[in-house]
Amino acid sequence: MNFVTDLDVKGQRVFLRVDFNVPLDDTGAIRDDNRIRASLPTINWLLERGARLIIASHLGRPKGKPDPKMSLAPAAKRLAELIPYQVAMAPDVIGDEVRRLKAGLGEGEALVLENVRFYKEEEKNDPAFAAQLAEGIDVFVNDAFGSSHRAHASVVGIADHVPVKAAGFLMKKEVGYLKKAVHTPVKPYIAILGGAKVSDKIEIIESLLGKADHILIGGAMAYTFLKAQGLGVGTSLVEDDQSEVALVILDKARQNAVSFHLPQDHVLAKAAVAGTETKIVEHLPFPEDMMGVDIGPKTVAAYAKVIATAKTIFWNGPMGIFEIEEFAKGTIGIAQAVAASGAVSIVGGGDSVAAVKKAGVKDKISHISTGGGASLEYVAYETLPGITALEK
Repeated sequence: MNFVTDLDVKGQRVFLRVDFNVPLDDTGAIRDDNRIRASLPTINWLLERGARLIIASHLGRPKGKPDPKMSLAPAAKRLAELIPYQVAMAPDVIGDEVRRLKAGLGEGEALVLENVRFYKEEEKNDPAFAAQLAEGIDVFVNDAFGSSHRAHASVVGIADHVPVKAAGFLMKKEVGYLKKAVHTPVKPYIAILGGAKVSDKIEIIESLLGKADHILIGGAMAYTFLKAQGLGVGTSLVEDDQSEVALVILDKARQNAVSFHLPQDHVLAKAAVAGTETKIVEHLPFPEDMMGVDIGPKTVAAYAKVIATAKTIFWNGPMGIFEIEEFAKGTIGIAQAVAASGAVSIVGGGDSVAAVKKAGVKDKISHISTGGGASLEYVAYETLPGITALEK
């Protein structure tokens, strides 16, 4: 895979795929510009060297048709405030006016295209649409790691129509860290997986069973594993159709000598709402009218003891219903343990990232991924469609 610094981009029309999928408030103002800032090293490097830069991204889920509430105009405006270069906003993604704006770009100037998902052909990876995106383009650079698990036209299809392809700074950084968790993990290797559904993480768990020394499970997915073993979990969120899969995973872990850890105690509540009464239990079955909402302090201590032995850590997913203050202690405790471990630590997924920020330990994490879904898929499959496209 080529890297952007391998290229001579002076005077070249460079199509740069970024992830400007920023959160907007009700007035259309950007609430968090971290994703824009994450791409600045690549954008500035290209413009400093005289590229004629065409920037593309998606924002939200407009379902294949224009939606003013999901326009990239606020992102283009913010980008113009952050860099010392001329930034123009295109009224569309393809078409005559966009073609004219592309042709008129000077060296060191940038053009931000409208939301690529305003076209249904984007998510379908339509070859004709990809060819239109590539019109007049000399170089394709992908710096949108968070979108690279999607085989979309602006991520994958365009690469078939552009002779020169490369990864940007952010993509290189993301892949560099994830390779440490996939190809060359220093042992002991600890994987921490949370969230609601086992079904969302089957592939990654199966992949980790051949790599990790310990897998620590939290979140509602733990109750699918517990119920599959015949234990009563009250009204906890469970995927009953995944019971057989859960038992197979537990059996594979034993066969592979992987220590597969489930919570030893649980924070219970009658409803997943703030201010509700909670209680901590160490034994199952749960009361029939209560649900698990977080791992308990005994589990936090036990998991922290394992985490302290780690040399490599991959964490994706919260340990409880993290959005509610009373149910966030388990996730915060794990964040503090990961930060204190001294291991190479890779954290992906919005709630996990929010946890390390809330715990005040963001600066003690080796790498915080910009793509939760993409990082999961990379660990599971050891590549992504967007990476494969660059390697053709």
